[in-house]
Amino acid sequence: MLEKTLEAKFRKAVEAAGGLALKFVSPGRAGVPDRIVLAPGGRVFFVELKRPGEGLRPLQQQTVKTFQKLGHNVTVIDSETAIETFLKRLQNPLAHPPEYKAGWYDGRVAMVVEELEGR
Repeated sequence: MLEKTLEAKFRKAVEAAGGLALKFVSPGRAGVPDRIVLAPGGRVFFVELKRPGEGLRPLQQQTVKTFQKLGHNVTVIDSETAIETFLKRLQNPLAHPPEYKAGWYDGRVAMVVEELEGR
C-alpha cells in the first residue's frame, strides 16, 4: 500500500472518530512527523505515516529523539491495523501517547501496541 493511500485512510478515520489529522509542514525544518492529531479532550499526537515495512530515515529518528527530550512522542503508522490501534487510543479520553524509554523507540508501531498491552 502506498503511503499516501494509508495517510488518506488515517485522516478519514481520525476525523470520523471526532479528531483532526492536520498535515504538519515546518518550513526550514525537514524530518517532522506527517500529521499533528488534535483529539477530543485537548490531547495532541504526532504521527508519522510509512509504507508497510518502511522505517524512519535518520533525520526522522533524530527528530523523534528531539521531540522525546521535549516530552512529546511520535507514533508511526504503517498499516491499517496500526490505524485501528491508534483509534482505540484516540477514542479513550484517558489515553495519552505511551511513554518511551531512551533508546527504546525504533520507529515500529508494534512497540506502541506492546506498550498499550502492557508487555
